Amino acid sequence: MSSEIAEQPTRWRALLGEGRAPIAEVAAQISERRPRFVQFVARGTSGHAALYAKYLVEIIHQIPAGLAAPSTMTVYGARPDLRDVLFVAVSQSGGSPDLVQSVDVARAQGALTVAVTNNDNSPLSDVAELHVNILAGPEKSVAATKSYTAELLALYLLVTRVVDADDSAAALLPDLADELLGAGGQVRAVAQRYRFAQRLITTGRGYSYPTAREAALKLMETSYLSAQAFSGADLLHGPLATVDPQVPVLAVVPAGAGGDAMRPVLDRLAERDADVFGVGSPERIAALTGGIALPGDVPDELSPLLEILPLQQLALHLAIARGGDPDTPRGLAKVTETL
Repeated sequence: MSSEIAEQPTRWRALLGEGRAPIAEVAAQISERRPRFVQFVARGTSGHAALYAKYLVEIIHQIPAGLAAPSTMTVYGARPDLRDVLFVAVSQSGGSPDLVQSVDVARAQGALTVAVTNNDNSPLSDVAELHVNILAGPEKSVAATKSYTAELLALYLLVTRVVDADDSAAALLPDLADELLGAGGQVRAVAQRYRFAQRLITTGRGYSYPTAREAALKLMETSYLSAQAFSGADLLHGPLATVDPQVPVLAVVPAGAGGDAMRPVLDRLAERDADVFGVGSPERIAALTGGIALPGDVPDELSPLLEILPLQQLALHLAIARGGDPDTPRGLAKVTETL
């Protein structure tokens, strides 16, 4: 897990280099079809990448996007009218049977289907009309790290390319990631602080909400913490009552609109004397219990690629501090098949 976390900037450079031309070809075919709606289908970590892409589509393309429930097609036999719909399946392995079946049904129902995977020869890439390879390389760790951020970057490049939006800021990401990952000693100290926590909450808004969800998943699968993720808005609608000084909160608070939207959430958490650790802009984390500052100045839509890095490191170091082995989490295998 440690080596694959460290490998991410290298994998991003590959996508920004050799990965651009194949993504541009897929984007051109999507652009020709002019979809009226985009539907994503994914599970687990890839589901969080799909949620990020949903934000991208609705903000950059300004057309509606949604997350499909595979069971409507695979369990209940639904056959929706998907004409003029772009149906995008996101999966690291490309081997999940329910995603394969969903894409097969979607294609038969008139959708333009795209698979975003780390495997050119997977069942999912075979059944979809178009395929994007995230170029993450072999991933051996049970807890997905580099494949998650490679999915984020591949989806960003695809979505922006369809409308010829400016994606030049992405070129800054690998160097910024190198800088951020180099500060891993600070994260190790934070892991000691939360070593005995039994429950934890993660939160963020907008583009950062998928980061909060992915961070919670990593903490659960490596450290066996009961970690719950909420959007900042949802946290204020009831779950706030579960927060007290003994329940740490990890808040993702980047610069930009998403971080601005977290201000009332942070104010309410302060009223409850919550232990709030932040990942985000230096200005926003200054008033919190502690935090990891993100380097550089990237647009809101690219911040999630950097935000998740110290949280991946936290999951790693917290698992070790609690006496576990993040590379052999209890009861988990690399590929989980869901039916």
